[in-house]
Order: sequence, then structure tokens, then C-alpha cells
Amino acid sequence: MVNSFEFFPPKTPEGKAKLRATWQELARLKPRFFSCTFGAGGSTREGTLDTVLEIRAAGHEAAPHLSCIASTRKDLAEQLERYRASGIRHVVALRGDLPSGIASSGELRYANELVAFIRETTGDWFRIEVACYPEFHPQTRNAEDEIRNFKRKVDAGADAAITQYFYNADAYFRFVDESRRAGIQLPIVPGIMPIVNFAQLARFSDACGAEIPRWMRIKLEGYRDDAASIRAFGLDMVTGLCRKLIDAGAPGLHFYTLNQAALSVEIWRRLGL
Repeated sequence: MVNSFEFFPPKTPEGKAKLRATWQELARLKPRFFSCTFGAGGSTREGTLDTVLEIRAAGHEAAPHLSCIASTRKDLAEQLERYRASGIRHVVALRGDLPSGIASSGELRYANELVAFIRETTGDWFRIEVACYPEFHPQTRNAEDEIRNFKRKVDAGADAAITQYFYNADAYFRFVDESRRAGIQLPIVPGIMPIVNFAQLARFSDACGAEIPRWMRIKLEGYRDDAASIRAFGLDMVTGLCRKLIDAGAPGLHFYTLNQAALSVEIWRRLGL
């Protein structure tokens, strides 16, 4: 089973120490790889690379994210060469979000163009993961567009895909079925978001288009500031979701950790992984 954990690069010495403790704890679970996000326009470039190299130095597979928005081909080629010179052979290729105050989207506008650029400049050196959206990207107009956009990334040379997080397993199953009918055969790994804080989760979900089912939203709102009840409900709910996905044949799980280990470790333990 392909299992992976995602981090964001810390900006302070305290954050670095916390993340180090997090990935060291998660490494005991022997995931296939870790990944580290990459700010739009390369805004976290050094932190991303430093995090990936530290994890790799400890003997674990790690993949940097690479975002094309607000970047030039020259910038991207230089970054890819740095990754290759560092022995990195695995990247997560994304469009990314336009940084505030920046008017230009850069020379590559979409993730499929980034995937094609990686293949043109580095051949088969990198294993390329891409993103996909079972509940639709915020800018998608209809379901057919979502599948077409996904297929463009696949046709450009992607090796596997990681979904945006979701809490409705049927949305994932429907998306996989539609992808297969469109001729997309690569692994589609479901993204999993443990529930830490409802207000934070609601903000994330509104921004990225991930749906919080109404029954879940009402339940979580009812707990108000009762962190223990939110944690207990979230663990039960997300563990059940993961079990349903695994039992139905999902090729693995990708955890959005928010640089915390405890919830992912507990879900993993409950699943018997």
C-alpha cells in the first residue's frame, strides 16, 4: 500500500524543531514517501528543499512540491536541476496559487504544462505526482472539465495522482470510475485530512472546494470549543473513511498532516497499518 505524509516548510527555528520531531515519529510507520509543499512563485523554495534533504539524509524517500504559477521556465529549470543534483527523483507538480500582489501567472499557466516541461527538460529522471479533485477544483465549471484537465496532466507524463481531501467516499469512487472511463489508468491516491480544528478546516475547505457534508458541519459546529469532542469525532469519522477506501481498493492514503503527527499516527494504528 502506498502511504505518504505531507508537510509545509517551517519558517522559524521552533517550527523546524517541531517538524523534525513530527517526521521522525511518522517515519516509524515506514511510509513510502514524505512530501513538502512549495509556495507559489518559489516563496518557500529553500525551506522546501532543506526539509526534503533533511528527511532524505535520514534514509527516507521525500518529494518536493513544485509550483509553476508566477515562475519562469528558467526558474523552473534551475530548480529541477538543483533537485536532480541533490539526487531527488520524485516531485509533486502543481499549478499553485498566485501570490497576493502578483499580477502575472508566469510562463506556464497550468499543471499539465509544468508536467510536460519537466519531461522535456529531465526526461524520465523524476517520478511525477499530480493533483486531482474528486469534488472539483474551485475554478472548474463542470465535471467533464475536471476529468479533461486531469487527463491533460496524465497525457503530459504524470505517473500518479493525489486527490484533494474529501469526506465523502462516494465522491472519490465516482471520480475514479469517470477517470477510468476516460482512459486514465494511473494510481489515484486519496488525500486524507485529519480533523484538528473545525474553524480552520472550514476555511481550508471553502478555499479549496472540498465539501464538508452538512451532517458533519452541524455535528462539528455543535461541539463549539470542545476540542476533545472534536478530536474524538474526527478520529472516528476519518478512520471510518480510510477503512472504506482501503476496503474498496484505494491504492494508498496520503495524509495532509499540517506538521502534526498525533492524529495521523492514531488513524494509522486504528487501521492496523
